[in-house]
Amino acid sequence: MTGSINHSMGYREWAMLTTLSILWGGSFFFVELVVDKLPPLTIVLTRVSLAAVSLWALVALTRPRRAPPAAAWLAFLLMGLLNNVIPFSLLVWGQSHIASGLAAIINATTPLFTVLVAGFCLVDERPNPARLLGVVTGMAGVAVMIGPEALDGLDDHLLAQFAVLAAALSYALAGVYGRRFKRMRIDPVTTAAGQVTASSLILLPAVLIFEAPRIGSLPGIETFAPLAALGILSTAIAYILYFRLLASAGATNLLLVAFLIPVSAILLGCLVLGESLQAAHFAGMALIGFGLLLIDGRVLPDRRARLAGS
Repeated sequence: MTGSINHSMGYREWAMLTTLSILWGGSFFFVELVVDKLPPLTIVLTRVSLAAVSLWALVALTRPRRAPPAAAWLAFLLMGLLNNVIPFSLLVWGQSHIASGLAAIINATTPLFTVLVAGFCLVDERPNPARLLGVVTGMAGVAVMIGPEALDGLDDHLLAQFAVLAAALSYALAGVYGRRFKRMRIDPVTTAAGQVTASSLILLPAVLIFEAPRIGSLPGIETFAPLAALGILSTAIAYILYFRLLASAGATNLLLVAFLIPVSAILLGCLVLGESLQAAHFAGMALIGFGLLLIDGRVLPDRRARLAGS
């Protein structure tokens, strides 16, 4: 695959990445509100189904010029499996056993997996020392910002921790695989709609077989409201931004969002819940910011990128 090598993101892409981090940061909060009320696969199915309905409604309104070819549906199925079914299910199940802070720290390994997977599979996203240093710095920043107390349960529920780690790897694989939709010339809204529709089709039989007998009465507004926010805000709108960024910024830059999600969650807590920022928060954010600059190539720019542009 050809293209620019490890290119930096512009202001528009950074704005989209920040918005995506806020939308996905909210998903941890929404899941916490419903994880004790519904089985995990049911939560994930409701999330992707609501997103699918919302996105196809948007597709009908915008009427994209080119409908996806029949061959695209196989790609949608695999993308839905890697980007929704596997990671969403693992994260929801993992969050039912470990604290959300620890889950966020483990989830911050996503850019590390992405650097490695993209470097192995994509010619234009080869890793370099600056990127690897940036990933380690960003992960350290997440750990510092959330605090060492989040690591207290590190020796407990190891299976749940491995589940979150596997979810991070699945996100990385999806980021690399999703690059093909740009070559197919399918617009981001249709791509997002196809992905969550495929995810719904995969999850529906599993929910009917394994979880339907466990579901009692229909959920009330206190359960449906966070589910609706999870499906519409943290999935439908988020994946429109996701595929736009994937096409313009590449897999490695896109999945830097895993570093920004804890930052967004803490800042939202300050703005909405009146929580205060501590010194550790500022130190962690500084480390994350420096790590992002290293990965983006603004600090210690890659010599290969300079040679390619000359």
